[in-house]
Amino acid sequence: MIQVLFMGRKPVSARCLQALLCRSDVEVVGVLTDSHLAVSVTADVARAAGVPLYDYESATRAVADGSLRFDLGLSMLYWRKFKGELLAHPARGIVNFHPAPLPGYKGVGGYNLAVLHGLTEWACTAHYVDASIDTGPIIADRVFPIDPGTATAQSLERESQDVLFELFADVFERLCRAPGRLPTRPNGTATGLYLSRTELEALKKVDLDSDDIDRKIRAFWFPPYDGAYVEAGGQRYTLVNRALLESLADPNASSLFSPPAARD
Repeated sequence: MIQVLFMGRKPVSARCLQALLCRSDVEVVGVLTDSHLAVSVTADVARAAGVPLYDYESATRAVADGSLRFDLGLSMLYWRKFKGELLAHPARGIVNFHPAPLPGYKGVGGYNLAVLHGLTEWACTAHYVDASIDTGPIIADRVFPIDPGTATAQSLERESQDVLFELFADVFERLCRAPGRLPTRPNGTATGLYLSRTELEALKKVDLDSDDIDRKIRAFWFPPYDGAYVEAGGQRYTLVNRALLESLADPNASSLFSPPAARD
């Protein structure tokens, strides 16, 4: 029986947690998630199963006083950096599932940068957690194609959710069969991009003279969040292109601006 502390957020995390709870060889001893929010699908799954919910601070205290013990940590899109006793406690380590290829794209903003850079493929990565951010040794990745002419940050995030779940299922099966930690390859800690949230936010501003405006719009299209913008009169205005407007339209409604239907 493997005792697991699960960490994560977003629907893919709830899906992974549900898969763990269905196994007879796994005991989920606790869940760290966004339970402080009004809507938290991962927290809902944990509550329904009677699994204790923690925040980072309470989990750290519980490990220190011995009331929380686990063999393996699993992090699916969890947002906190692990350190101290929480990082050192599990004998089988903490495995993080990162929604970007490593070592190329560390931290936040991978989806945005993938579109900005016009990439034709993307990847999700499983790696062991160390004291820094997305620098631990790599266990496995899963590569998939993307269309550089149509991809948006939102569409890439959606596609990555299924890939993350497949990677999670595969790596966890391997973890269950292994007597200890899995084989890894180096992450290349001195290479790759890492942007702060401030730096990422600054990239949203559009230079009308030098930017590929369409690409920049798609790179930061993730409603309801502010996207690529221009400034006028001291205000920010998010930009949108025709293709994105059409993607939001009700397919069952007609418009004066719809192209004419083909005639026989």
